[in-house]
Amino acid sequence: MLKKERIMENKTLSRRYESTLKFLQKVLPAPAAVLDLGVRNAFSEIMEAQGYTVYNTSGEDLDLLPDIVKKFNVDAVTAFEIFEHLIAPFNVLCAIEGKKLIATIPLNLWFAKAYRSESDKWDRHYHEFEDWQFDWLLEKSGWDIKKTEKWTSTIDKIGFRPILRKFTPRYYAVYAEKKVL
Repeated sequence: MLKKERIMENKTLSRRYESTLKFLQKVLPAPAAVLDLGVRNAFSEIMEAQGYTVYNTSGEDLDLLPDIVKKFNVDAVTAFEIFEHLIAPFNVLCAIEGKKLIATIPLNLWFAKAYRSESDKWDRHYHEFEDWQFDWLLEKSGWDIKKTEKWTSTIDKIGFRPILRKFTPRYYAVYAEKKVL
């Protein structure tokens, strides 16, 4: 990747991370212990720098091993752009025993196909949700949605689709609590 592309990618990520962090801090102020689904990443470090204790899964296939989430006793589970990669996110959502969930997903865009990396089998989207579909998934798996937010993409490229991305919400954030039965 060229240096200029890396700088643009970091700007995009940092703006997305900033929106995600603001949402997290609104619904779950630090200090708090979280299980962040997925391997340790740059956002894990950002959360720690803001006072959160962060545990991550270790790269297990959450479709095949959804019960891995039961090994952690935390204040909340976070899943930042994870569920779109799973074939059956319902199973993981049902397995979570914690009382709070904070998740983000990329929204389905009518003008773009689902994302698929040719070189990395883990970097593919099986789902490109619309907000109502993700809400339905959460509700059916035992979660009560308390707060949602959407924001647009921050890609700074020239072209028809990048212009549409500036006005069409791309990311959807949800704070939900486990329903009391």
